[in-house]
Parts: sequence; C-alpha cells; structure tokens
Amino acid sequence: MGTSLKPAHTELPATPRPNPRLDTRPMPDPNHADCRGVASVLSRVGDKWSVFVIMMLSDGPKRFNELKRMINGISQRMLTLTLRGLERDGLVTRTIFPTIPPRVDYELTDLGRGLSRPVEALGKWAKDHLDQIEAARTKFDQRNNG
Repeated sequence: MGTSLKPAHTELPATPRPNPRLDTRPMPDPNHADCRGVASVLSRVGDKWSVFVIMMLSDGPKRFNELKRMINGISQRMLTLTLRGLERDGLVTRTIFPTIPPRVDYELTDLGRGLSRPVEALGKWAKDHLDQIEAARTKFDQRNNG
C-alpha cells in the first residue's frame, strides 16, 4: 500500500462557536481569509520535486526521460505526479508531437517562468549555505543526542 499523493482534508469547516460569551478564542482575522488558497499553492510549489522540475525547465522544454535523468532520485511515478500537478496549476504545459513514437515535451508557462526566478534564488541560497546548515545540524544532533 503506497502513500497517497492527492491533497486531503482541504475542505475544513470553521470551528463552531456555540456561545460567544463563553468562547475566549480570538475571532479569525478577515485579512487572513485567503490562507487556505495560498497554502495549497505553496504546498505545490514548495515541495522538493516541484522545485527541481521548475529549475530543470527554466532553460527550456524537456522530455520526460530527460527530466528523469536530470533529477537524481525521482521515481517515474513521482515525476508523473509532479508534472501533472504543475500542469494542473498552470505552471507547466505538456505538448504532444504526432510522431512515432509520440514525443511529449514539458515546458514552463509564463506563470511558471515567473516562479522560476524565486525558485532558482531559493536553490542557489540552499547550495550556498549547505555547509553552514550541515554544521548546524551536526551541532544540534550532538547536543540533543548525546
């Protein structure tokens, strides 16, 4: 039995407030009403495989197997699911060419190209600071496991 990669529990009801005089919780801030929508977008563009796919497509269209070779460690199923999700969100287009066998290219849309700049900046930051982060992790682990 595998892990389901479909979003779940996305329709969350508001917490009932039976008696406002007894309920001391603060009222939800109306300025944060769009948090659910933003959270769903961030969950798509913030997962590691989406970041890698966006980075690999930033310099032009690629075929499926080309992407698979470029992204170390991604399974065929995960790449398929990631590309499908990015396509659904309007970040990637899938073009089928009528050749034998059919050729399929994946490419960033204008929306996806706009996202590629911050994603590349995030990837560069991670690469530039990897040594510091690994040192901090080691220090934390030694402090907390020993």
